[in-house]
Amino acid sequence: MQDSIGIPACFSSSIDDRDGAVTRSGQSVYMSVYRTKIAGHCRIITITWCKNLLLHGLSVSVEGPQGDTQFSCKVELKPWYFWRKQGSKRFTVDHGKEIEVFWDLKAAKFNGETEPASDYYVAVVCDQEVVLLLGDLKKDAYRRTGCRPALIDPILVSKKEHVFGKRKFSTRAKFHEKGRCHEISIECKNNRISSSNNGGDIVECLRGVQIQPEMEIRFDGQLVIHVKHLQWKFRGNESIHLNKVRVEVYWDVHDWLFSPGLKHALFIFKPVFLSSSLSSMSSSSPPLSSSSSSTTPLSTQTESSGSLLEGRSGSESSDFCLFLYAWKTE
Repeated sequence: MQDSIGIPACFSSSIDDRDGAVTRSGQSVYMSVYRTKIAGHCRIITITWCKNLLLHGLSVSVEGPQGDTQFSCKVELKPWYFWRKQGSKRFTVDHGKEIEVFWDLKAAKFNGETEPASDYYVAVVCDQEVVLLLGDLKKDAYRRTGCRPALIDPILVSKKEHVFGKRKFSTRAKFHEKGRCHEISIECKNNRISSSNNGGDIVECLRGVQIQPEMEIRFDGQLVIHVKHLQWKFRGNESIHLNKVRVEVYWDVHDWLFSPGLKHALFIFKPVFLSSSLSSMSSSSPPLSSSSSSTTPLSTQTESSGSLLEGRSGSESSDFCLFLYAWKTE
C-alpha cells in the first residue's frame, strides 16, 4: 500500500522514514496536525508522540509557508532524565522568525497510551503569542511563557496513529470538541468453514477446511461494521451514525492479506455533520450500523479523502480526519 503520509523519524534507531515504513515493531506513533497562523502565514504544526519500550518522545514541527520545508525540535523523555520532562527549546523558521516550544510533563499521566491524557502542557509560542496549546495545565502554560493567547484558534486537521497488534487494534477518538470520546476497535479474524466429505476419512475432511478472513469494527463495544469474505472486500467503505454525526469509514487491508513481512492496513474515519445543531453531540447514544456500503478503493492521496464526502444534501463535511495505521505482527 502506498500513501502520501510518512512517519517522522522521532528516533533514528526505531523508525526509518526513507520510504515511510516502520522498520521495528513496537514503536507506537501518534500525530496531531493543526492549521494556524504564524508570522503572517497559514502554517501546519504537527505534534508527534512516539513510544517504545525505553522511552517516550515528543516532536514539534512547523511547516514552511510553501509547504516545502519543515522546522522542528525533538524531546526524548527517558526515565532517568527527569529534568527533560520540563523545559523549552527554540528554533527558527524562514527569514529567522523565532519559535519557542515549552513543555511540562513531570506529572503527565499517559494511562498506557502514546499521547498523555492529563496533567501536562505543550505550548508553541511566536511573537509573544501562544499559537498552539495542548494539555489541561493551561494556566501554568500561560504563566510560564508570559505570553498572550493567539487571536486565531488553531484548527485540528487530522490525527494519525500507528498501532501494532496480532489481530486486534484499538484507539480512542473524538470527532468534535463538544462530542464524547469513542472507543474504536478493529479485529481481523479467520473463520474456518468445513465442507462436507460425505462420510470420507479425516484427511479428506481436513482438505475441505477453508479459511475465510473477516473483519469487525466496533464503536464503544458495539459492532457497527462486519466485513465477510475480506479477501474479496479488502478495500471499501461504509457509513455509521453517532447521534448527530455520520462517520464515513474507509479501509484498505490489502497488505495484511497479500504482502509478506511487516505491513500496515489503513483506516480513515471522516465525520460528516447531519445538521447544524451540535448541542446534543455529547449524548451517550450508541452508534448504529450502517445502511450502505461499497468496495471503492481508497485514493492514494488519503489527505484529500474528504472530497469524496462533499456535495451530499443536508450534510456538511468536517475538516477533521482520523488516519489509523494498523501494523499486523506475527
